[in-house]
Amino acid sequence: MNKKLISSLAAAVSTAAMAGFTAMNAFAEGEAQGAAADGQATAQAGAMGLGGMLIPLVIMFALLYFVAIRPQKKRDKELKEMQQSLQVGDEIVTGGGIVGIVVSVGDDTVVIETGGAKHKLRIKNWAITENVTAIERMKEAKATGKKTAALETAAVVDDTEDKKSKKKKADEEE
Repeated sequence: MNKKLISSLAAAVSTAAMAGFTAMNAFAEGEAQGAAADGQATAQAGAMGLGGMLIPLVIMFALLYFVAIRPQKKRDKELKEMQQSLQVGDEIVTGGGIVGIVVSVGDDTVVIETGGAKHKLRIKNWAITENVTAIERMKEAKATGKKTAALETAAVVDDTEDKKSKKKKADEEE
């Protein structure tokens, strides 16, 4: 809704700027035709046209910056921060749609565990598009209003204890 409003506003402002530019050019051309014999009047009309053209261009560039460039830079910065702040136990989604849990974090790669068979994949940091666990932690922190340890809220499961207990039960049953 907000983007539609901004786009509509940008279109209205650029239309108004172009209408003003057209009106200024028509006025300048009319003046130039009336004073065609006078070379100085023609030079002033040319200067008026340049100034009249510069103002709408500056306005349109400013609108482009605030509507497109600035928000994209902000999203890129947030994505880079998220990719750099990955922790063991975070559930992530890659650009290709692979979902997994972070097992280890390297300099520019991350090892994730996927599927029920616990397959491990090594992927590049730039391929990670979403950190599901971090989003959940942020929502929970906002809802409760208190801060908790990152690994505690990431629900890191130490499955070595489960494997040991299952192996003991299997040995006892035999």
